[in-house]
Amino acid sequence: MIEWAPTADIDTLHRRAMLMAAIRQFFADRQVLEVDTPVLSAAGVTDVHVHNLRTADGGFLLTSPEYPMKRLLAAGMGDCYQLAHVFRADESGARHNREFTLLEWYRLGWDHHQLMQEVAALCAWVHRAAGGSGALVSTVLSYQDAFVSAGLPDPHRASLQALQQVTALKLSANTAGWDRDACLDALMALVVEPGLSPDRLTFVTDYPASQAALARTHTCEGVELGHRFELYWQGMELANGYWELTDPKEQRRRFEQDALLRQSQGLPEPQVDERLLAAMQAGLPECAGVALGVDRLLMVVLGKTHIRQVLPFDADRA
Repeated sequence: MIEWAPTADIDTLHRRAMLMAAIRQFFADRQVLEVDTPVLSAAGVTDVHVHNLRTADGGFLLTSPEYPMKRLLAAGMGDCYQLAHVFRADESGARHNREFTLLEWYRLGWDHHQLMQEVAALCAWVHRAAGGSGALVSTVLSYQDAFVSAGLPDPHRASLQALQQVTALKLSANTAGWDRDACLDALMALVVEPGLSPDRLTFVTDYPASQAALARTHTCEGVELGHRFELYWQGMELANGYWELTDPKEQRRRFEQDALLRQSQGLPEPQVDERLLAAMQAGLPECAGVALGVDRLLMVVLGKTHIRQVLPFDADRA
């Protein structure tokens, strides 16, 4: 029997449409412009944790609208947002679908602290639009404090051996050969995240510089940290934001470093997006940007437990 019906019920799809309109109203009230960029690109992302979907002719379905949106910023677009369909290979489960909706926006002249306040305001806006009551409480927690509060070693200063040992203990796994970031990622996902309060918005900031991605960095007490944050609510990671790196030379260095990591792990090496680097060379304005998983946010405010419950059709029925 062919499964043809939607994975979400029709009432939920009506509520989804209403909440998407509410998101657009949030930005209209703040005079942030909606933009629409292609989902198909000649270049993919180099991040070792993000897996591109390739097309038959060698192109890439975008994992995020970040690169084309930054090209718009360099051209003078100003504050902008996009509700984009994006694609990631090998992602399926209760919180993952290969195709999903990502809300990405950029604020010129802002840092990540200002952007965190707006992310919290957006979540509160959608929460109320969905019929939620009561004020949402926000907490800002450093990456270091998040680890120490969970009974783990200082993620910035612990030796690799100490991190391998505690990861092996917590995960009952053989961690020999794991690098620092592999240990930290596993501990973050399986120990720290489950311990965060589900009833409040928790922003985790000041990630290790090795996990800065496209964020600028700074040094604090002898440790290089990324101006990056992630948002957690109801046990789910909802958003990832940066005070954006604007230096094209540093960005190229990070892309090249990603390529070496991919090579060492036997992963495909996508072509570097030279158009992004050229736009940065022309002048990416000072800005902060964030990507927020819309489907996960809708899961939270609508009380759903599986991503298919908020999608018209999941990957199995597309």
